[in-house]
Amino acid sequence: MITNTRIDPNDPGAAAAHPPVATKKKWRRLLRRFTPYFFLAPALLIYGGFVIYPMLDSLMISFTNWDGMAEERAFVGLANYSRIFDDPVAILALKNNLIWTVVMLAVPTALGLLLALGLNRSFKGKNLFRSFFYAPAILPLVGVAGIWAWMFDPNVGLINTTLNLIGLGSFAHQWLGDPNTALYAVMVAGIWQGLGFPMVLYLAGLQGIPADQYEAARIDGAKPLKQFWHITMPWLRETHIIVITLGVIASFKVFDLIYSMTYGGPGQATQVLASWMYFQTFQFFHAGYGSALTWLIALILMVVTIPYIRITSRRSGG
Repeated sequence: MITNTRIDPNDPGAAAAHPPVATKKKWRRLLRRFTPYFFLAPALLIYGGFVIYPMLDSLMISFTNWDGMAEERAFVGLANYSRIFDDPVAILALKNNLIWTVVMLAVPTALGLLLALGLNRSFKGKNLFRSFFYAPAILPLVGVAGIWAWMFDPNVGLINTTLNLIGLGSFAHQWLGDPNTALYAVMVAGIWQGLGFPMVLYLAGLQGIPADQYEAARIDGAKPLKQFWHITMPWLRETHIIVITLGVIASFKVFDLIYSMTYGGPGQATQVLASWMYFQTFQFFHAGYGSALTWLIALILMVVTIPYIRITSRRSGG
């Protein structure tokens, strides 16, 4: 026999045994709403502990004259930031970063595009050539520095030895020992190592251009140069932005090649912001000033990365 029982609303025991349907639905909605955050919580905790907290701590250190070891940190406000503009080495490092950025954007980007255009065609062994040109990009930068430091060695290096063998010994030079050539010599190593990355990005961009665009242009009588300027370049607009943005970021983060090949010398001729920050923090124990240099780099890169993030988000539909 089925009996209908009525719950007395004044009976707390009965209400607890049979919660209202509306309360159950409310808890289900809350659970569905906060479930993603439960799954994100472990990753957010790790990210906060290993990324956000060190960043904020570094920002606080930049307002002190801390040496990196003392328990107390004396607050000095913006003194470390104003010191940057009174430090001739910091100004030279910023200038070197700008020179590095211009050269490393112009040369690898142009050569990477030319290589991509050549390797986008169908011919035997194209995958081998793609691997050959991309191979330096996967080498560790310390290894690249070792290779090119030997190449530029004034006594037994390949460059000076070759110049002497072909009768151009007068052009042999102390490439890494001359303040006028040291930075550009390191740039050669950077170009050799960084050429493959823009090439791969441009190859991906070229393969996304519809073939019928070129077919229609050929039917209309457009020459290859016109096709390049009016079809290829417009279709690669977003790829250009990504290549340039990542190139600027890499240029202001350069450290390994400078440190391994010249140690910032001769004198201070090849110092960049990242290497000068390292020396100030870990060699001279000026952690506050080193942190200020770090945040100068971060502010410069934020100006570049924010548009990049917006573009990539738009491409992915975010």
